[in-house]
Amino acid sequence: MEVVTEAGGGGGEEKIKVGVCVMEKKVKCGSEVLSAPMGQILERLQAFGEFEVIYFGDKVILEDPIESWPICDCLIAFYSTGYPLEKAEAYATLRKPFLVNELVPQHLLHDRRKVYERAEMFGIPVPRYALVNREFPYQELDYFIEEEDFVEVHGSRFWKPFVEKPVDGDDHSIMIYYPSAAGGGMKELFRKVGNRSSDFHPDVRRVRREGSYIYEEFMPTGGTDVKVYTVGPEYAHAEARKSPVVDGVVMRNPDGKEVRYPVLLTPNEKQMARDVCIAFRQAVCGFDLLRCEGRSYVCDVNGWSFVKNSYKYYDDSACVLRKMLLDAKAPHLSSAIPPTLPWKVNEPVQPSEGLTRQGSGIIGTFGQSEELRCVIAIIRHGDRTPKQKVKLKVTEEKLLNLMLKYNGGRPRSETKLKSAVQLQDLLDATRILVPRTRPGRESDSEAEDFEHAEKLRQVKAVLEEGGHFSGIYRKVQLKPLKWVKVPKSNGEGEEERPVEALMVLKYGGVLTHAGRKQAEELGRYFRNNMYPGEGTGLLRLHSTYRHDLKIYSSDEGRVQMSAAAFAKGLLDLEGQLTPILVSLVSKDSSMLDGLDNASSEMEEAKARLNEIITSAAKIVHSNGSSECPWMTDGAGLPSNASELLPKLVTLIKKVTEQVRLLAKDEDEELTETSSYEVIPPYDQAKALGKINIDIDRIAAGLPCGSEGFLLMYARWKKLERDLYNERKVRFDITQIPDVYDSCKYDLLHNAHLNLEGLDELFKVSQLLADGVIPNEYGINPKQRLKIGSKIARRLLGKILIDLRNTLEEAISVAELKCNEDLQSTSKKSEKEDMDYQLKLSIKNDDVRRTSTTSDISMDQDDDDDKETKYRLDPKYANVKTPGRHVRTRLYFTSESHIHSLMNVLRYCNLDESLQGEDSLVCQNALERLYKTKELDYMSYIVLRMFENTEVTVTQYNCFQSKLEPVLFLAQCLTGSLHGFESFRFSCFEGTDFLIAKSNIAYSLTCNLLSNAIGDNKLNLGRQSFFIFNLIFQVALEDPKRFRIEMTFSRGADLSPLEKNDSEATSLHQEHTLPIMGPERLQEVGSYPTLEKMEMMFRPFAMPAEDFPPPSAPAGFSGYFSKSAVLERLVNLWPFHKNDKHASANGK
Repeated sequence: MEVVTEAGGGGGEEKIKVGVCVMEKKVKCGSEVLSAPMGQILERLQAFGEFEVIYFGDKVILEDPIESWPICDCLIAFYSTGYPLEKAEAYATLRKPFLVNELVPQHLLHDRRKVYERAEMFGIPVPRYALVNREFPYQELDYFIEEEDFVEVHGSRFWKPFVEKPVDGDDHSIMIYYPSAAGGGMKELFRKVGNRSSDFHPDVRRVRREGSYIYEEFMPTGGTDVKVYTVGPEYAHAEARKSPVVDGVVMRNPDGKEVRYPVLLTPNEKQMARDVCIAFRQAVCGFDLLRCEGRSYVCDVNGWSFVKNSYKYYDDSACVLRKMLLDAKAPHLSSAIPPTLPWKVNEPVQPSEGLTRQGSGIIGTFGQSEELRCVIAIIRHGDRTPKQKVKLKVTEEKLLNLMLKYNGGRPRSETKLKSAVQLQDLLDATRILVPRTRPGRESDSEAEDFEHAEKLRQVKAVLEEGGHFSGIYRKVQLKPLKWVKVPKSNGEGEEERPVEALMVLKYGGVLTHAGRKQAEELGRYFRNNMYPGEGTGLLRLHSTYRHDLKIYSSDEGRVQMSAAAFAKGLLDLEGQLTPILVSLVSKDSSMLDGLDNASSEMEEAKARLNEIITSAAKIVHSNGSSECPWMTDGAGLPSNASELLPKLVTLIKKVTEQVRLLAKDEDEELTETSSYEVIPPYDQAKALGKINIDIDRIAAGLPCGSEGFLLMYARWKKLERDLYNERKVRFDITQIPDVYDSCKYDLLHNAHLNLEGLDELFKVSQLLADGVIPNEYGINPKQRLKIGSKIARRLLGKILIDLRNTLEEAISVAELKCNEDLQSTSKKSEKEDMDYQLKLSIKNDDVRRTSTTSDISMDQDDDDDKETKYRLDPKYANVKTPGRHVRTRLYFTSESHIHSLMNVLRYCNLDESLQGEDSLVCQNALERLYKTKELDYMSYIVLRMFENTEVTVTQYNCFQSKLEPVLFLAQCLTGSLHGFESFRFSCFEGTDFLIAKSNIAYSLTCNLLSNAIGDNKLNLGRQSFFIFNLIFQVALEDPKRFRIEMTFSRGADLSPLEKNDSEATSLHQEHTLPIMGPERLQEVGSYPTLEKMEMMFRPFAMPAEDFPPPSAPAGFSGYFSKSAVLERLVNLWPFHKNDKHASANGK
């Protein structure tokens, strides 16, 4: 036993004895108190001079009887490994000290079931969960069901991703299971080992059965976890860190400590912290908070916890604990905090976290310095395999029975097969139905049978691709077409039964290894070039929670995986894409999928396009001029389009025949084996971009990826058949983009097959596609604007919401800074310039009323309050610019939305409501866009919003006398002194002085300049040249304060495919095309203001009020706000007031 007593200002008062009954590893090492949180806080507590701290030590705790333990007034005791909690309880009952943390409730913390039960009892929100209790390992439970993509417990279904936690609170092996649609697999979370906190296991799909577990809904938190630390019910401190769910890599500072940053809690979260403290009767308590879609949930309660490496927190905690202990044992003493904290003199220097930044002012057009406030990017997915579709009518009983099996036995209902189990059933049936040999074709009926068998072979080949199924890439639709009446099996009446159905198999469109690489590289490019700070700026912002990042994706797998790969490059993450996808990417199909209500207009445009192309004489109605060729109907179409079509068909037939011969050789090899032997499995993980090119397949002369020659032939044969109908002598120009797409894919990925004529086919199809694709979204600018506004209406509305939220946040921060400056200025010189101060105070009266503290601004919710928000707490952050904050919104979508948004940007001024307005896109950019026919893979549009806070008015003058500068300065500043922030003057020799402060007196200004001249600090000669820069603050209401910079990229650079040089050879080996850099949509130095952007977008955007309000997740009824409930919670504090264990807390 060791007693440590600090001398101090207690006078003659007997000091309060504070017993520290915890394991030594939590407080000390040998005889010296560590700089750990516990030691730091106890040192401060002792420095007040009112307390005597008694350390029990391990020997006393473990070996001595409680009767011989030191007697104390207050007791700090909490469980850790090896700690005899029951023994400590007996001591508390015997001696009745005041307990900082109650001992009996600490038993609850070791059972996650009891933690959730207790939380719910007190109205604390927790994730939706269910319990699976087993009495022995692998016990079968009738209430527990596991399927491929969900588990069901007592009828409550949890779809993947879901979380599996052992009920034992000391078992930290927590699993997250991912859906097959995202690639499947499991991530195991564990206590940090080195720089790892989780591992991903792609092949684990079944849940554990060796114990009892909690299953709960997975909460996407944007890759961030929040830990809250309470010290009593009125004080809570929160820190955020990178979640182990993302990539499992622990982010550490130069000292090797995990990087955490303080964040501000919302009022609701502060109430939750109070409730946790009271519910578990733990004054000092740490708990984990999940923020998801604007709501917060408690997912774990840890008990005694302190913040690491925060001296401000140590100060606060010591003061709070002091008040708590004095109120409990010496209420007659004042608990007021002294003006100077007693330990401040000897306080160690706070270490740097190593992630501060020096500032990121960007030289702008409006003033000397600008701040980047928002980055909005709309990005097309990466390189993909060609999209394919197979249609066939089926009458086979096995397939019809399969349809009935998965549609609930309803004969007239269609069914969709997407899961691995469903697709495996279909594959098993197809293998039996596919004939072993190909019969000859002698009659029309036999020809139909042959075609049917070929399509079944194609279905079988598609389903056999990959080592496991992924519904995100393959789906089958079975729709009944014909029915007959048959007797019921029980002999009572008749029932309908389908006898024919339409099978539609969709496959392909998979993100390739090249697409994944493109997305990662573009993410890295954004990190290094779209944000200030030379590459590290974004990571610093993000790691310090000054970067508000949200990533949205359409429902398509290639788009989701592109978003995940981009996020990996942007945030410098490691590991596989599935956990990144689930953690950071939100699906929003209503905003980023589909053509909405533009289908009829697009059909009209295609019909007109077909008329123009197939006409012998080109029919064009010119609505433009030679200066604006893009105003012409069908602009961009080659003049000889009708001549190119027959050539295109001839070249396709040539390529198709070559692939047919390769497929024939492959099929003969396969038919010699058993029909149940499949093509060597090609792991679908490759399509997810988890590894690189399959070198062995290419070396063996096989097609790249998972496509065999049979499927490659089916792809080209379908294009040949669909492009030109020989019987009707009719071209289908809607197939031109698919021909170009397929040709481009093979030229990049299958160049090693040396298909003769493929190069020429690429050039011809490119000429046609460059004209067809843009015109499918409107044959002229007005039609393009109409179609684009319909397709992108929701996206445009969301962009306006993003910009408006950024504006409001920036104004809020600026107003707060203005208030702080006002307060600081008034303290320094209350008598100077009273008229100016009065005017400014009147101007900012509303500011003071609405935002007087940083908490108010940071707690304000955005309009889109479904989005999770993290805000750095400037009071505790060791960051030089805590007020800097950047919002990033990334929208990953497909070609249709990129074209639509670009058309709105280009032609919005053509709308009747905007007549007379200039285009958002400059003339030079319109010309470049006209020549840019294709927005290829990874093309993007970026809107960056800058805030300009200063404008400089520069005055020049030459002087012939040493007295004239003072007189000139007086003339410049007379009548306008109050408006300037600072001024700088220089002479031609390079001497440079700065005189600042907005309320500096005129006489003082003149005196400073006179003294500088009089002291010969300025080496003035005749005709010395002076520059006076007067820097004015830009008013918050000035439209020029916020400007928008617009850039775009054409995406993948196709030039290597168009030439045969060393660069092309290298790219063919990598199968990856580089991404073109950004191009400006405005002239340099000319940018639209935010006000202008909003005006031009608003006629085409969905109004903010039409966006559906966020709904509370299932199982959540809202926070407790009724006064009666809060009053009941408050009355429970101090803990001993209404507790049967009150005897253990006697005063």
